[in-house]
Amino acid sequence: MRPLHALPQSFYEEIAYAKAILAPFTKRAYLVGGSVRDLLLNKPLHDMDIEVYDMTPEAFDALMQHVGAVGVGKSFFVYKLGNIDFSLPRKEHKNGIGHSAFDVQICHDEKEASFRRDFSMNAMMINIFTEAFLDFWGGARSIANKQIALIDEERFKEDSLRVLRAVQFSARFGFKIEPKTLEVMRAISLKDLSHSRILWEFEKLFCGSFLHYGLFYMYKLDLFEKCLFSAVPKCFLSIARELIRTSCNFQKTLQAYYFFYIVANRLGHHPLAWFKRLEAPNHYLNACKHQPFFKGKIDDKMLYETSLDIPLCSWLGNYREGVEKRAKELGIWAKAFDGGIGVQEVIKDGFKDKAIGIELKKRRIEKMNQLCKA
Repeated sequence: MRPLHALPQSFYEEIAYAKAILAPFTKRAYLVGGSVRDLLLNKPLHDMDIEVYDMTPEAFDALMQHVGAVGVGKSFFVYKLGNIDFSLPRKEHKNGIGHSAFDVQICHDEKEASFRRDFSMNAMMINIFTEAFLDFWGGARSIANKQIALIDEERFKEDSLRVLRAVQFSARFGFKIEPKTLEVMRAISLKDLSHSRILWEFEKLFCGSFLHYGLFYMYKLDLFEKCLFSAVPKCFLSIARELIRTSCNFQKTLQAYYFFYIVANRLGHHPLAWFKRLEAPNHYLNACKHQPFFKGKIDDKMLYETSLDIPLCSWLGNYREGVEKRAKELGIWAKAFDGGIGVQEVIKDGFKDKAIGIELKKRRIEKMNQLCKA
C-alpha cells in the first residue's frame, strides 16, 4: 500500500490540513472506505473519507463550520471540504422500507463502526496521524484474492442497493463475488430501490474495464428482469459477446448510453422507453433521439440516412466494426450530412417557415441518393 505521503501532492496537502485542524481534538481520525481500498489497489483517488473519533456532534459541527466545510448529510454528521468528506463514526439499524430507512447513532469503537460497511474491501481504515492500518474483516485478503465478500449476512440484507454495488465493483475491478455473498444477493428483493439509484449504479457498471464480469453477474442475479423489466435467457450470450467484442470502439462521451441502446434494441425495445421507465435524466433521452438501429451489414446509404439528423460521432451505432473509418471517408463523422445545400439556397428559391426545413431535407436526400448510386 502507498504511504500517505506518496499520494499526489494535492491530496497529501489536504490530509495534512485535516491533521492540523483535528489535532487539538483527537488523534483518532481515519481514512476509510473506498479511498483505502483504492490505495491498496494502487488506483488514483478521486475523493477521500475521513472518520473522526472522540468528538461530540456539537464540537464536530462547530469545527466544520469554522473551517468552511459544507454539510452534505446533516443527519449523518457528514461535511465536505475540498476532496474530503469528514464524518463522525456511526452505526446503523434498519427501521423501515427503502435504501435510506435507517436509524443512525454515533459510535466510538472502530470495529463497531466498520461493521456497517457493505464489503470487507470497503471496511479498512488508516489512521491519518500514525498511518496504523486497521482491517477487522479481512479486506486486504479479499483484495489479494480479487474477491468481493460481505461482512455480515443479516446486516447486508438490510440494504438492497448493495446487490448493485457488488455487481458494479466486479465490472470496475475485475473481482469475482464470493459464492456465499452471491447466494445472499440472489435472495434480496430490489423493489425498494428508486429507479434513479438503479440507473446510477448501472452507469458505473457499464463503464467498467471488466464489463464481462458485470454482465455475468447481471445474468446470474436476474438483474435484467428485476431492473430493466426484460428477460434475456435465450439471447444473453449473443448480447454479451457483442458488448464485450465491440466495447473497444465505444466513444468515451457516449459510454453511458451504449449498453441501453444495444441491449434494448436486441431485445426488441426502444431505449427511450427504458429511460422513461427508469426516470432517467434528460441527457439520456436527448442522447437516444434520432438513433436508428440496424441489424446485419451497414452500407453507405444507411450511414448517409443516419447522418441527415446527427453526425455519426454522436450515433450510438458507431461502435460497429468499420463505421468510424467509413464515416470519416464520407465526411459525415464529425458533422451531419448537408450535401453542400444550405438554408440560404432554399430561402432564395422562395420557401418560407416550416417549408424551408422540409425542402432542405428533400434536397439533401436527393443529393444523398445521387451519391449512393455513383
